[in-house]
Amino acid sequence: MIGIFAGKGGVGKTTCASASALHHASSGERTLAISTDATPSLSHIFGVVATGKTAKVQQLLYINELGLDELREMWDRKFGRDVYDVFSSFVSIEYPEFLEFMTSLLPGLAEEFMIDYIKELSRHGSYETIVWDTAPLGQTLALLRTPAMLAEHLRMAPRVYSRLKWGKEHTESIMDVIKRWRRLSEEDIHFLRNEVEFTIVTIPEALAVQQLEGVLEEFGRFEFRVKQLVINNVIGAPDSRFFASKAREQANYIRFIHERFEHLKILEVPMFPYEIRGLGRIREVERVLFR
Repeated sequence: MIGIFAGKGGVGKTTCASASALHHASSGERTLAISTDATPSLSHIFGVVATGKTAKVQQLLYINELGLDELREMWDRKFGRDVYDVFSSFVSIEYPEFLEFMTSLLPGLAEEFMIDYIKELSRHGSYETIVWDTAPLGQTLALLRTPAMLAEHLRMAPRVYSRLKWGKEHTESIMDVIKRWRRLSEEDIHFLRNEVEFTIVTIPEALAVQQLEGVLEEFGRFEFRVKQLVINNVIGAPDSRFFASKAREQANYIRFIHERFEHLKILEVPMFPYEIRGLGRIREVERVLFR
């Protein structure tokens, strides 16, 4: 099983992803929780020391936080030189500068190759369950548009690229390399569509609910399987005027979500009076998500 937890920043994706990973590991499945957030917090939530490599949390449960350097290395190994040759045919740029631009400034590219990495992990069979805590959703949506942008680009300029060559040591044209890059994007989209279950995490606030419409519409356009929708930080029994006021405000958004997205499985995770950190408190979230 491959599950992706997505949503805007700060809604509790990492907490829900951690609880899901703990559940599958406790059920006897060798599980990897993996994060590609620029400011990862898996190690903080599980209370383990981050070493930049896969770390064992408990029996059958492992975590890995991949930063920009690791993603850059993966992208470089997979396609970096080929794509650099394409760009350097038009623009004078040194390879280190090009690599910095492609992996940190171009939205969605790091996630594209992260998906390819997770796809290869699933094929290898080292884990029975992989839970991916993604970066804030905007970059991921940029990734989803990549194949369409590439297709439009190829449609507009095929004659130019088909004629360009980059030296005797290369046997294929720039057009062929771009097509190969496009095929990789399409394979990754196919992987997301057919082998991955998405959990969207939100909170009962105006901006988050407003963004939810666009997110689910985009996912529907790509035919991705949204397994469930999690409403996080729901105030249960308010014990002060402040929380009573917040709870009434939340109730309107929660009602709207249930009515608007009634075709989805919707779970409500309460606001806890303490930080979710350590296996004991993660289990409290797990019990809500898998009751």
